[in-house]
Amino acid sequence: MPKVDILNVSYQKVALELATQIVEGKYHVGERVKSRSTIATSFHVSPETARKAINILADLGIMEVKQGSGAVVISKEKAEDYVRQFEATTTLKRLEKELQASLKRQQEELVRTKELALAISNQATLVHKEYPFQPFEMLVTKSDKIGQSLNELNVWHQTGATIIAIMRADQLILSPGPYASIQENDVLYFVGNGESQDRMRLLFSI
Repeated sequence: MPKVDILNVSYQKVALELATQIVEGKYHVGERVKSRSTIATSFHVSPETARKAINILADLGIMEVKQGSGAVVISKEKAEDYVRQFEATTTLKRLEKELQASLKRQQEELVRTKELALAISNQATLVHKEYPFQPFEMLVTKSDKIGQSLNELNVWHQTGATIIAIMRADQLILSPGPYASIQENDVLYFVGNGESQDRMRLLFSI
């Protein structure tokens, strides 16, 4: 069966409905289909639209137009092919629209995420400019520095940050001395600039 373009127009809809009726057995091979005027009335379309619908089915080898006898069904199989192709094409177009809509939503969400990330970054920078002693907070987990003391880590020289407190379980250690060690799941509070924060994360492999 030749491939046809599926158009969302009146005569195409009428052609599809007639082909569906052939598939469902309302019309049989060799049977004469209603006249153009009857088809036009049944589908609430013009006789010209009915003529175009019949011509589509004739071009596809589903019907044969006989002068003076109207249109006769000549192939149920081709009618089935036509209906299947229409359904497959309709499904494909629907999926394409859903994909386009999904991609559009993802792009909008990505733009929104970037805007939020920039806003957070700008706000964090502003906060630390306005309140330079507002401490950073960092959770230490599975670092190779666990068990080492602040003196051994040489934190300030390595990062430019000053650790002002350590939260360990429900205990807060303020102004930890040089011999205070780092334990797993410690929360470190420190002050410094943005670079200090990055260096602290690098030091503790976070």
